[in-house]
Amino acid sequence: MKKIKGLRWWIITLVAIATVINYIDRGALSIMWPEISKDLGMTKEDYSAIAIMFTIAYALSQSLSGKLYDWIGTRMGFVFSIFLWSVSVALHAVARGVTSFSVFRFLLGLGEAGNWPGATKSNAEWFPIKERALAQGIFNSGASVGSIISPPLIAFLYLWMGWQLTFVLLGIIGLLWIIPWLVINKALPKTHPWLTEEERELILSDQKEDEQEEEPPSWMQVMKQKQSWSVLVSRFFLDPIWWLFVFWLPIYLADRFGFDIKQIGMFAWVPYVGAASGAIFGGWLAGKWIKSGWTVNKARKAAILLGGAIMLPSLLLTSMASTPLIAVLLIALILFGFQTAIGNIQTLPSDFFSGKSVGSLAGFGGTTAAIGVVITTYIVPALTVTSYAPFFILGAILVPLGVASVFIFGREIKKVKIIK
Repeated sequence: MKKIKGLRWWIITLVAIATVINYIDRGALSIMWPEISKDLGMTKEDYSAIAIMFTIAYALSQSLSGKLYDWIGTRMGFVFSIFLWSVSVALHAVARGVTSFSVFRFLLGLGEAGNWPGATKSNAEWFPIKERALAQGIFNSGASVGSIISPPLIAFLYLWMGWQLTFVLLGIIGLLWIIPWLVINKALPKTHPWLTEEERELILSDQKEDEQEEEPPSWMQVMKQKQSWSVLVSRFFLDPIWWLFVFWLPIYLADRFGFDIKQIGMFAWVPYVGAASGAIFGGWLAGKWIKSGWTVNKARKAAILLGGAIMLPSLLLTSMASTPLIAVLLIALILFGFQTAIGNIQTLPSDFFSGKSVGSLAGFGGTTAAIGVVITTYIVPALTVTSYAPFFILGAILVPLGVASVFIFGREIKKVKIIK
């Protein structure tokens, strides 16, 4: 049987590509909304209601998807998630009002949320501890790459074929991803026939003493662990910083600097270059420190602290930015710091637990993150009536709360046994 060197990197590449598709599908509606709203006679209030349905489904599905991936495994879990969200985005083509868009958007949120706990669990299966943050960074960079290429790609497709066929094509692209995933990811590392023995030994080196539960732990059993709360609380505070810019960056540029759509397209991608760089940097840095002899505990906490130290002053400075160029460069620095920290936080479930507990905790973390996002998204309009300074101050307040929660609840970052 022919062996493939570095098979684990093929796996994480496919996961990153799925994440790019995820963000392209997610952003298509907002990018084409001006024309869709004209065609169907819809309003901004309609869009807000539709967006809320996506967010609610996304929050619910983070925990549900984590349990699903623990139950059926990452291979088929990803198939289920991307099939659901690809069909859902294609169905946007037949939507004709708030109700139909809300239903399809809800289904999209249910499917897309599974990408995150699934990636965390896949990384725990395919990478040794010293490489997991880097693998998480590669995966997270997919979100940034998707955000960078989505506006020009969707605009091109819309001008070529209209919004209905654009949604259909996006759905087809997602379904096509399933083929290489099933071919390459045919088994776990322990039994995969294409894996070299050297790579198999490397991957399994940190898993030999893992105790795999016969049944997935209950939600309550995972929640009893104090270490679990370091993930839940930190993501509740920090994830809204990312979503503040995902939801509000174009509006900020329009309101603060009077940008039109063309100008937004020229500037809005810049911050996500910073995000993509931070995603890779944070994982690489933690891995480098671990390889040099640092404990996982020291490396993770140092990377998370560094990310916070970059975000906090950048957020405060952005509140005073006088030109759009300065603003987007500072926001790029904010998102660089965010990704440096969040990639290591998202790796914590596999640092603390093993087997069927990883996906569950990753999913719970996604749910608490989504709850934080809903709260901050709700209060932003009231904060930005006369100025966007409170918007950035809000983000600055969230940074120390999120970073401190890792130190308060995380104790020493090492394997712990589920208390049943």
